[in-house]
Amino acid sequence: MTSAQFECQYCTASLLGKKYVLKDDNLYCVSCYDRIFSNYCEHCKEPIESDSKDLCYKNHHWHEGCFKCTKCHHSLVEKPFVAKDERLLCTDCYSDECSSKCFHCKRTIMPGSRKMEFRGNYWHETCFVCEHCRQPIGTKPLISKESGNYCVPCFEKEFAHYCNFCKKVITSGGITFRDQLWHKECFLCSGCRKELCEEAFMSRDDFPFCLDCYNHLYAKKCAACTKPITGLRGAKFICFQDRQWHSECFNCGKCSVSLVGEGFLTQNMEIFCRKCGSGADTDM
Repeated sequence: MTSAQFECQYCTASLLGKKYVLKDDNLYCVSCYDRIFSNYCEHCKEPIESDSKDLCYKNHHWHEGCFKCTKCHHSLVEKPFVAKDERLLCTDCYSDECSSKCFHCKRTIMPGSRKMEFRGNYWHETCFVCEHCRQPIGTKPLISKESGNYCVPCFEKEFAHYCNFCKKVITSGGITFRDQLWHKECFLCSGCRKELCEEAFMSRDDFPFCLDCYNHLYAKKCAACTKPITGLRGAKFICFQDRQWHSECFNCGKCSVSLVGEGFLTQNMEIFCRKCGSGADTDM
């Protein structure tokens, strides 16, 4: 190489006895190289000159001294890190800021470790335990109460009520009747076996019946309309001797005026107001 060839490709200054940089088979003095080719540091925004180490990540560049965690400012050189929202974080800061916290111990659940999720909260696998026996629940069935989560055997031992019909544990809900408990699906009409949990019902000798079965088997019939008298929802009815009437059916057999709360007369099986019955032979 001649002295004429040993020149800066950009400014043509002689490079004899000077530092230079070779790039793409071309020679550059240090000043020209830095001015033309230097990358700019993401942190300090200054050029990363040829005598500095250039650290690159996803087409972004940093001085070695600027390559730090944006939260704790510790160097990330040759250390693991995570990029989040265009920020670089060391693994400790990323875990503290972004990882889930254990609902029990309140400590960070480190990335890569197994965590349990239940009702929107997270636990370390070793913290997600039965409140009674303190054994890990894992993916086994559980029952939750205000006091904590329980494995099924412990819940049955400590809290469970048993269905009066099937004798199995009632884990939630249920129906109470005559101080006894039923599963909703076990609380059935004693006549037709229809579910009663969403139905109005009557009882007879401590047995529940749907209205149809009760009316068919036990209800008195109105002497006027012959329909069953149930007394549901406070409905009123009239009794006289061995006969019953709905209050709205207890009317004069001639003029149909209501006899509820009024004096009345009877003749054979008929009832009359005093006016209509005054001229007839009556029983009372």
